[in-house]
Amino acid sequence: MSNMSLGEEVKDWFISILIAVILAFFIRYFIVELYLVEGPSMQPTLLSHERLVVNKFIYRFREPEKGEILVFRYPKDPSRDFIKRVIAVAGDTIEIKDGRVFVNHQLINEPYILNQTRGSYPLSTVPDGTIFVMGDNRNNSEDSRFKDVGFVPLDLIKGKAMMVFWPIDNIKTLP
Repeated sequence: MSNMSLGEEVKDWFISILIAVILAFFIRYFIVELYLVEGPSMQPTLLSHERLVVNKFIYRFREPEKGEILVFRYPKDPSRDFIKRVIAVAGDTIEIKDGRVFVNHQLINEPYILNQTRGSYPLSTVPDGTIFVMGDNRNNSEDSRFKDVGFVPLDLIKGKAMMVFWPIDNIKTLP
């Protein structure tokens, strides 16, 4: 027989559950969050309905780097999240001409894109405190080339996509 009364046992359970809830909230709010990819804008790298682990604390210590895939709040409607690849960072020049993307006047190697980029984008400098992002499926992506997205302010970035964890047969880490 236990010497613990029912009241003490309920109290212990309550404290254990409270600690678990606080810990889960802390992890989700500050460390990692799970995201669902919706739509084709990041194909072939990410497919619609894949699930990602997003590192939410890395950008507290450093700014995003070119080539990283990240999640940010859509500037026109901050209740929506977008997943895109960083193409240029503050101070870089960006230009798209003849289906090719140039950063700092250098053609960038993009083995991850689905199709050659259609259209053009005038030579521009990425302002301080922002980044320029594009989807890997260039011709089916609303990204920094569009007025509604534009240069993405760093304070709208939620985190860096670290890995695909679902479906299980497509587990992979991301750049």
